[in-house]
Amino acid sequence: MERIYAPKPSLRGALLKSTTGIIAEFKRKSPSKGWIKEEGRADLIPLSYQQNGASGLSILTDEKYFGGSDQFVRSARQSGVTLPILYKNFVIDEAQIYAAALCGASAILLIAACLKKQDCKRLMDKAHELGMEVLLEMHAKAELEYADLEPDLCGINNRNLGSFVTDVDNSFRLSELLPKDAVKVSESGISDPLTVKHLRSAGFRGFLMGEHFMRSADPGKSLSEFIRQL
Repeated sequence: MERIYAPKPSLRGALLKSTTGIIAEFKRKSPSKGWIKEEGRADLIPLSYQQNGASGLSILTDEKYFGGSDQFVRSARQSGVTLPILYKNFVIDEAQIYAAALCGASAILLIAACLKKQDCKRLMDKAHELGMEVLLEMHAKAELEYADLEPDLCGINNRNLGSFVTDVDNSFRLSELLPKDAVKVSESGISDPLTVKHLRSAGFRGFLMGEHFMRSADPGKSLSEFIRQL
């Protein structure tokens, strides 16, 4: 579909060019663990991530479960963030995609477990029309058929959304079943630089990390140290 809005900074392009691939996440709260950093400021932490080597950013905008807000994306942009920003929410209708575009996001998250395949395709087309990319998240083998929709990025969530159990081996199990030319992103449960190295060897180009950095006193400094160890 022809794009009618100017494209935003490309998350796919940033990951393909990056030697680390870290997508640093601004995440104040978790539905399973409660508040992580209730005082976390969107006008400070995302910019610090950018200054300390992040390849891209993810910002939680869901208020009920993650204590997020669309305003956090705006605040990050207003603070000087120029990196690609992933609008992370449970996106199920077009109004949310317009909201993502208006607040300055570069990409949206679509979750296979939350959407019928035809609805996922419709929302993906709308995101592209508004100049944004799509990270399509899958968790189980049965969901991998969604990769046929050719999203900009294929995410493998290591966390089971039903039980909250996290298993990074899920990325390794499903990686080889994805299309060979897919830009793969491993999500959740990553806290060790060695894990990132092994995932890169398995073909992953992006690594979505939030809690590991947000639990530290200085998330940006924690990111810098993680990248140094890589």
